[in-house]
Amino acid sequence: MATRGGQEPAYRTLAEDLRRRIADGEFPEGVRLPTEAELSEAHGLSRQTVRRAFQELVADQVVYRVPGRGTFAAQGRGRYLRQLGSIEDLMNLSADTDMTVLEAPTRSVDLEAAGRLRLDTDVVYRIVFCRIHDGTPFVVTTVWWPEEIARLVVDSPDVAQGASSSYTMIGLLEPHLVSPIVECAQSITAVAADAVVAERLGCAEGRPVLRVDRMYSDRRGVAVELAVSHFLPEYYTYRVTLRREQA
Repeated sequence: MATRGGQEPAYRTLAEDLRRRIADGEFPEGVRLPTEAELSEAHGLSRQTVRRAFQELVADQVVYRVPGRGTFAAQGRGRYLRQLGSIEDLMNLSADTDMTVLEAPTRSVDLEAAGRLRLDTDVVYRIVFCRIHDGTPFVVTTVWWPEEIARLVVDSPDVAQGASSSYTMIGLLEPHLVSPIVECAQSITAVAADAVVAERLGCAEGRPVLRVDRMYSDRRGVAVELAVSHFLPEYYTYRVTLRREQA
């Protein structure tokens, strides 16, 4: 394995250099990086060494590769990248973000939320919180629960007004549920921020934001949570990998 001066391998030195240049904005998101041949010539390295550096950056989700087109920067400075493929991924948002409760759970009549939760009553509980990454609020979320679900966590200090923690709401709920969450139905749309969302995200009213609706259901098919989130697009990237089912 190639090394320089008995220090770290050359591929890792190159990977760290590219990582720094991406973080500094030299290669914004979606911009193609130099080819293996170009980097090989510029740094006096073998193609294999350059390929190994790219493999490390791909594994760390700093870049992504498009066959026949090249290698592209996956995220720019200040952007929160979230690649999701399972319920566990959603629960693990707490690994690198913090939650601050803006409105503690309140009991109210909400026909629309109750209808979406498929309840036989119009009574739901509602909580509002924001998530923060690197000190920047990038999403505000409103969650509605059926009353029997809300009772499981409504007295927890983690959902009190102003509380800050590393929990996700479904992560907080899961240990108390009789039947585990096994499905999340999700839709993503672009909308204009209303006055409330704009104030909480610190943006101008009417500016485009991403709205993500998620309905969580347990193993019995019973809806346990409806979450509607509004994301600032300049601070958030959502990527999903689709694969063809094997015959």
